[in-house]
Amino acid sequence: TLCCGAARPPRSTASRLSRLAVGACALALVAGVAGGLIGAYVERHGQVTDIELPQAGADPAADGGPRPKGSIAGIARRALPGVVTLHARGGGSEATGTGFVLDRRGHILTNNHVVESAKGADAVRVTFSSGQTATGRVVGSDSGYDLAVVEVSGVSGLRPLPLGDSDAVRVGDPVVAIGAPYDLDGTVTTGIISAKERPITAGGEEPGSEMSYVDALQTDAPINPGNSGGPLMDGRGRVIGVNSAIKAAGSGSALPDGKSGGSIGLGFAIPVNQARRVAEELINDGRATHPVIGVTLDMEYRGEGARIGGSGGGGEAVAKGGPADEAGLAEGDVITRVNGKAVADGEELIVRVRSHRPGDRLELVVRRGGAGGAERSVSLTLGSASG
Repeated sequence: TLCCGAARPPRSTASRLSRLAVGACALALVAGVAGGLIGAYVERHGQVTDIELPQAGADPAADGGPRPKGSIAGIARRALPGVVTLHARGGGSEATGTGFVLDRRGHILTNNHVVESAKGADAVRVTFSSGQTATGRVVGSDSGYDLAVVEVSGVSGLRPLPLGDSDAVRVGDPVVAIGAPYDLDGTVTTGIISAKERPITAGGEEPGSEMSYVDALQTDAPINPGNSGGPLMDGRGRVIGVNSAIKAAGSGSALPDGKSGGSIGLGFAIPVNQARRVAEELINDGRATHPVIGVTLDMEYRGEGARIGGSGGGGEAVAKGGPADEAGLAEGDVITRVNGKAVADGEELIVRVRSHRPGDRLELVVRRGGAGGAERSVSLTLGSASG
């Protein structure tokens, strides 16, 4: 019989087609879920197989080999065996600082404020970068220069650090500081020389302690408590300064680095030319000499320059027969310049004088009397006093 609609298949055929359709739908659903999971994995991980990250090919430097001598790593590698960590005990306290080897006889240079508390024959413990330890004794110290020499004995393989020329340093030169900030030995930091001939005074807070006066090298290399006495090195690996003080935030003066919270990028080092002279005298004589002009200064004077006498502190304003006396200086005179450099106050005059050696000749500009007095140039030869 013909009709206008589709012919209906037999019942058994329709049942089979229905089961096939259901099976096809289930297979499609499973495939879709699996495909979604695989796609998500590939999107997240990039591929189905294990990840192998690329790595640069081996070369001597990247493979732990030697660095160029002028690199920071090269300077550190050569210098670290000659840098030591110091622990000084005495009076119920312990100080931590740094030092560096001067010669193969066992002399080590550091700051006076690192070892000034040391009392007794075994009060200073010296630790080398190799882990070797030794007992040191202070053979000489000078609080005015904030320098001291410690000697160790029975230590083999000492590696003295080469000394450079601090007079040849220029602002902007790269530098490397090595020390034990917060007792973290072998710490290396780097920066530049940010200023030269910076007049710095430090110390003097404790009863009986003397103020130190330094015509310092200034650096932005991070220096922190424990760096005291460590070397400041130039780009050729030579010591150009002894790290000694930092400017603390909110402080009006430089402080020995153990007295403050941490670096703000203003660190100060004793120039090695001065440190070398003082170290030689401490080793040879047990004490250092100070250059003097033979005057007592009025440290309460608030005008520009350094005024001789008049502070009521007692003693002679001008020592008879001393350099200032022979040059015709008198009480009330105001020294305004030293070798062409302006002098702000009495502390700065002491710093300028102590940056020289006894016997050096200085050119001073001196104002006679009050602010309106006439100025004249005076030449004198520095005398000597024991520290």
